[in-house]
Amino acid sequence: MGEFMNTLVFGIYPYIALVVFVVGTIIRYDREPYTWRSGSSQLLRRRQLIWGSVLFHVGVLIVLFGHIVGLLTPIAFFDAIGISHGAKQLLAIVVGGVAGVFALIGATMLVHRRLFDPRIRATSKFSDNAIISILWLQLVLGLATIPISLGHLDGHEMVKFMSWAQGIFIFDTGAAGYIADVNPIFKLHLFLGLTIFLIFPFTRLVHMLSVPLRYLWRPGYQVVRTYRRRERGNAAGIPSAPAE
Repeated sequence: MGEFMNTLVFGIYPYIALVVFVVGTIIRYDREPYTWRSGSSQLLRRRQLIWGSVLFHVGVLIVLFGHIVGLLTPIAFFDAIGISHGAKQLLAIVVGGVAGVFALIGATMLVHRRLFDPRIRATSKFSDNAIISILWLQLVLGLATIPISLGHLDGHEMVKFMSWAQGIFIFDTGAAGYIADVNPIFKLHLFLGLTIFLIFPFTRLVHMLSVPLRYLWRPGYQVVRTYRRRERGNAAGIPSAPAE
């Protein structure tokens, strides 16, 4: 039974989550473009939003980038450039730990603001409250893995997760077996992470995909024309006043 559940959760569920993530996001962008936004409540309790949002977003982006690079970069690449498994795991603990603390502080401020301010709570949807609470819990679980990782500084536990993540993307049918014996805290962290991918298209998280990078290479300046009273009067057949 344990082997079956491990295969179901970490061998099959990842594909369900990723397919829903990709297909659901495309459908939402195509059919409901006006819902593609973060739904900011900045006008209500602005200072706490700014501090919480900055800490949360900076921390989460570092953690997310670290997970992508750390899990999906081929193990042979780290071996080729001379970075040992132990050094990689220690770097992940230090950088991920600091960034995770920042993100957790920010998320706590955002959760408190959204759940305990009557005005913000009244304007919040269930999905808004649910996703920030899930992200808060995910950060707690991520930080809870640090003491466990400190007991495996040889880096072999990290290799298990890298083998699993890369195995999922190359359709390795035995990928779930790589993490069959890891600590349950890690499994909860992975399961909740996959669940976030699953619900991503149905939440405000879609705004993550709308970073306006195109403004970095747009061809020219924005053209702004002044509005002249003379032009308006001539168009209506009215004697014009001096131009402003």
